[in-house]
Amino acid sequence: MTTNVVFGLLRVAILVAALKAANGEIADYDVAATNTYVWIGQGLLGFVLLWGNNELAERVRSGDVVVDLYRPWHLQGALLAEDIGRGGYAFLTRLAPPAVFGMLLFPFQFPAHVYQWPLFGASALIALVTSFGVRFLVELSAFWLIDNRGLYGFWNVTSGLLCGLTVPIAFFPEWAREVLWMTPFPALLQAPIDVFLGHGNVVKLLLYQLFWAAAVLAIGHFALQRAVRKVVVQGG
Repeated sequence: MTTNVVFGLLRVAILVAALKAANGEIADYDVAATNTYVWIGQGLLGFVLLWGNNELAERVRSGDVVVDLYRPWHLQGALLAEDIGRGGYAFLTRLAPPAVFGMLLFPFQFPAHVYQWPLFGASALIALVTSFGVRFLVELSAFWLIDNRGLYGFWNVTSGLLCGLTVPIAFFPEWAREVLWMTPFPALLQAPIDVFLGHGNVVKLLLYQLFWAAAVLAIGHFALQRAVRKVVVQGG
């Protein structure tokens, strides 16, 4: 939480300086909207667990995943349930504190309508599910790569930019915005922030998120079925 707040202060300083150089506004972001984007984003970062822990991939490398596959559960469903439970705790310890910090100490753009609050909650939950789905696919790659740390590191380096954590996607050139919004990445962070700020059509944003949540979970289910046929236990 402390790290999130410190990095939030650095990001606010840089982005507000950029706004001042651009006469106080870039795209739909003024100072208040930018502060809100930063602090909600810092909170969502821990809530959706953008970078994960690569635990499943490590279990594939060691062969311990065989125990998981023997258990009477659907591995993807069990891990998703665990991640949602983690998210409930992270809401109180990772999402709320940076958001409250920003609300109290910086110009903040609150939702214009009361209904945006529950819609933001729904959007954040869908973002968590989508994030799990993407992380699950990255970790499943270990069934074929054995050591997926290269892919995992590449995801850690690029995901912040692709998801709208580094800068708002609205700051990108038009062609880059169009390409990114055809992928699941903005559904992880930028879409919930847009719902909170009231940027764009809220219904379309939620439908976009639901589509990608369902898509990545379906792809993950198919990939898991293929992976089970390719179980490799190192060391005998």
